[in-house]
Amino acid sequence: MSGTGKLYSSSSELDLDRPNIEDYLPSGSIQEPRGKLRLRDLLDLSHTLTEVAGAIVDDSFTRCFKSIPPEPWNWNIYLFPLWCFGVFVRYLILFPARVIVLTVGWIIFLSLYIPVHTLLKGQDKLRKKLERALVELICSFFVASWTGVIKYHGPQPSMRPNQVFVANHTSMIDFIVLEQMTAFAVIMQKHPGWVGLLQSTILESVGCIWFNRTEAKDREIVARKLREHVHGTDNNPLLIFPEGTCVNNHYSVMFKKGAFELGCTVCPIAIKYNKIFVDAFWNSRKQSFTTHLLQLMTSWAVVCDVWYMEPQTLKPGETPIEFAERVRDLISARAGLKKVPWDGYLKYSRPSPKLTENKQQSFAESILRRLKEK
Repeated sequence: MSGTGKLYSSSSELDLDRPNIEDYLPSGSIQEPRGKLRLRDLLDLSHTLTEVAGAIVDDSFTRCFKSIPPEPWNWNIYLFPLWCFGVFVRYLILFPARVIVLTVGWIIFLSLYIPVHTLLKGQDKLRKKLERALVELICSFFVASWTGVIKYHGPQPSMRPNQVFVANHTSMIDFIVLEQMTAFAVIMQKHPGWVGLLQSTILESVGCIWFNRTEAKDREIVARKLREHVHGTDNNPLLIFPEGTCVNNHYSVMFKKGAFELGCTVCPIAIKYNKIFVDAFWNSRKQSFTTHLLQLMTSWAVVCDVWYMEPQTLKPGETPIEFAERVRDLISARAGLKKVPWDGYLKYSRPSPKLTENKQQSFAESILRRLKEK
């Protein structure tokens, strides 16, 4: 991480910069220990201790983006046949049935969406209304293909100017879960493949805004589009995931301040998945979204609670960053998430696991070498 980059200096640089503490102590104040360990030996370990502190910090960061596997229960001869029966039901009965449901959903959706989108060009108000309903419909078919059990708490969002909805982010299915109830316009990373095709065609019709986090110009364009969308009277409610990345639904990372400096009302949404049947966290660095959907479609069910919370406004003297933290507190408390002081974008600049393992191996060897010298 960039914030700790200065700590990883070479041992020679540390030796040059490190003061000799013994020179600053009164003579006779340092008592030689009975063994061979001396003060200068502890100072020699300072670089190693820095490495250890960095490893601890890194571990607390990566914990936010790791799936926590369930404890195995098919561990004896009595339970294993039951587990095999479950696999048979999920993969050979439920999965084909869900594929049929999703296929039928797409046939119905496309047979209605294409005529509406092409034949009602001159009637924008009617066309947008029908397209909203059709997007909600296809999202409902997606939820049905997971046997989704979604409980919504609180009043359903409505179309009003000068408001934005913000939610914690676990997977791209968060958007689908929320979209089946209300046709939100979402701010989302541009994806390749079939997901990108849907973004550039169908989801454009509900006013979604796409960006590429590697392009600096995109941020200025997105900021301008956000302000224009928020102040529009006929636009769909705007949905933002201010964490900027998927987190494993146990933690919440820092919220970006962009949604909180628009000068409008912020409506928090808390999403909590029950992992009794499947872990809904999507680790985009390890699996594609297609693989993630297959994982959900071969599970027993996706169980989720959604809370639409009280709208919040910027208090007098409160900065956008403080406002963002206050809203994060509300969402974390409602969804039972642990707050951590990390920027989610660091996920994309972390060192590779192989480099981390090499550092761990180097640290272990240095400790063993020091113990042998003693």
